[in-house]
Amino acid sequence: MATQAADGLHVVVHAQGLTPGMHAVHVHTTGTCTPPDFASAGGHWNPTGHKHGKDNPDGMHMGDMPNMIAGADGAGEMEYVIPGGIIRGGATPLLDSDGAAIVIHAQADDNKTDPAGNAGGRVACGVLSAG
Repeated sequence: MATQAADGLHVVVHAQGLTPGMHAVHVHTTGTCTPPDFASAGGHWNPTGHKHGKDNPDGMHMGDMPNMIAGADGAGEMEYVIPGGIIRGGATPLLDSDGAAIVIHAQADDNKTDPAGNAGGRVACGVLSAG
């Protein structure tokens, strides 16, 4: 879920069924999650045209978020604020005509390698809704 606030978009992610450990979590450009590889979600949300990762001197995508830890039960959750993000309207809307999705990757994000932080395959996907 994403909620608009004065400081940006508050994105909340709740996941189950993951392999225990660290996983990359990104906002992707298309609100479609077709298994098994979730390629239908498109690339990272990057309306400003930057490189990937908070540690990349040319970064970061607006859709780059911190890694999430899945516990021994395969569940993980996180909340992150995307500074300057807006749900609809303006120059960089998250929810355009084809929506957006949250994608969880098999591995952790190294926060610098373009385009996806060496995070491995896509293992979970959810269409993003505005709250």
